[in-house]
Amino acid sequence: MAKCSVCGKGAHFGHNVSHSNRKTNRMWKSNIKRVRCKVNGTPKRLYVCTRCLRSGKVERV
Repeated sequence: MAKCSVCGKGAHFGHNVSHSNRKTNRMWKSNIKRVRCKVNGTPKRLYVCTRCLRSGKVERV
């Protein structure tokens, strides 16, 4: 669910690295919001990342 419907940005994976250099898995979640947008002239609810909202890639209703 945590995926932008405009650009496709989703979760990113990597490691937590401790002071002793031990590595454990971790995840960064994208800042996804559920917004009402115009799609082909009709309002729809979409999951959109905040970067797409800020840059004006979607038109909010």
